[in-house]
Amino acid sequence: MTTVFADDAKAGLVGVKLLFADGKLQEAGGIVWRDGSASNYGRGQDPRCPEFNYRREVDYCSGACIMIPTKLWHQLGGFDERFAPAYYEDTDLAFRVREAGYRVIYQPHAEVVHFEGQSSGTDLTQGVKRHQVINQKTFEERWRSTLARHRSHGISPQLERDRGALRRVLVIDNCLVMPDRDAGSLRMYEMLKAMREMGCRVSFVADNGQHQENYVRLTQSLGVEVLHAPFVSPLSTAITRYAPDFDVVILSRATVAVKYIDIVRQHMPNAKLIFDTVDLHFLRLQREAELSGTAASMAAAEEMKKSELELIAKSDITLVVSTFERGLLETVAPRAQIHILSTIHEPAPGPKPFAQRNGALFIGGFRHAPNVDAMLWYASEVLPILRERGANIRTTVIGSDVPDAILKFAADDFVIAGFVPDIEPLFNDARVAIAPLRFGAGVKGKVNLSMQFGVPVVATACAVEGMNLVAGKDVLVGDDAAAFANAIVQLYDDEHLWSQLRAGGLDNIRHWFSRDHACRVLKHVLDL
Repeated sequence: MTTVFADDAKAGLVGVKLLFADGKLQEAGGIVWRDGSASNYGRGQDPRCPEFNYRREVDYCSGACIMIPTKLWHQLGGFDERFAPAYYEDTDLAFRVREAGYRVIYQPHAEVVHFEGQSSGTDLTQGVKRHQVINQKTFEERWRSTLARHRSHGISPQLERDRGALRRVLVIDNCLVMPDRDAGSLRMYEMLKAMREMGCRVSFVADNGQHQENYVRLTQSLGVEVLHAPFVSPLSTAITRYAPDFDVVILSRATVAVKYIDIVRQHMPNAKLIFDTVDLHFLRLQREAELSGTAASMAAAEEMKKSELELIAKSDITLVVSTFERGLLETVAPRAQIHILSTIHEPAPGPKPFAQRNGALFIGGFRHAPNVDAMLWYASEVLPILRERGANIRTTVIGSDVPDAILKFAADDFVIAGFVPDIEPLFNDARVAIAPLRFGAGVKGKVNLSMQFGVPVVATACAVEGMNLVAGKDVLVGDDAAAFANAIVQLYDDEHLWSQLRAGGLDNIRHWFSRDHACRVLKHVLDL
């Protein structure tokens, strides 16, 4: 419960998930109807259902277990004596908390078994319990103007539970949001967070059906409903079931969009459909085909191009991550509405000066083919040049799923760290970051992440494409092994150049990749 107050400065009252002794749900926050009557949302249902397990604002939380800051409690005068001896005092308090400018929040990850009715019985006609009927009238009279915006009793509780939502957004991605594992997930995490902060109700579903509790909870703590099996399966059926609940659908990545775009169009004809490319897959495949030189790889790229252009034509809005990709689509799909929503970062430069830093750093998940190719090229062609020159620079590789082909290059000056839960200390110690990508598309999260932490970058032209970076001012660029190695040595030994690139990278983050910039784009595409 205390984490809610730590996360949200406007949290005023926090309640919990109440359970019956048999494990069934008693309350996942409360709904107050127009006549002042109240309902325990989810009563008698399975407490594991997705709709009961995301943090959200509610009308009230039952006083069986609530938390409120002492200062606010005294400011409001505690429970109102007009509701003595019991009933509606907790509901009235929640409404006064909200009236004072604070939020009333349901925290599903705090669970309490509540023996309902043990204090005052359950008969509404006698004893203390009769005050539930009496106090409902008192409450309704006091809050009548506020309650006028509520629905009549029992009407559309699935909408009333998020009554204040400005937009109801469904997001379908290929997998769970894992912001500590890949740049795409980090971008999606920030998008979900931004939409919630702008007042949207957001539901997220992973197409691959993956359910990892720590990552699910992380997303739920943003206030995002995570739809998952067995409660939502198959997804195509779920779309038809939940269709009336949403007015915006975001399909993330072409491989996901191609599976669901027609179903969404059929069952949600009035919903705004946004295709989030993440990167243009056909562009990445084209560049990979140019390296491999095979007819099969070029054919695959052409097939992907055809598929992505069809998805763009069927969508209301298409999101890309770079100016380069927008320019490309303006040529091949001139009628499409294209908007740039790139990776999202806030500058957090580490405090250590140049002299106290050492080593080069690479970050990237190795389920992504461009990262595998980049490290194989670096280890086999760039690293030998650094060794010949006696550079004595240790390269550390961060990233999950490192293949054996790369592991075999491990050495004292080529350290393979694999997945690292907390990357900030490594960035704070590194003097140089590298992005030796030979093919790919979109904006490279590894470049922006390095610049976010104030670590200057040596990259290929492909790795900084469409990012508004100026070679020599914000970043050093080298496309062959010798040029790349020379750039690393130059940056590693030149404190003035290092400071210049560090400042340029941070400025680029502030100007093009900040949360404020992303929010402006999202507000526009969501019509907020």
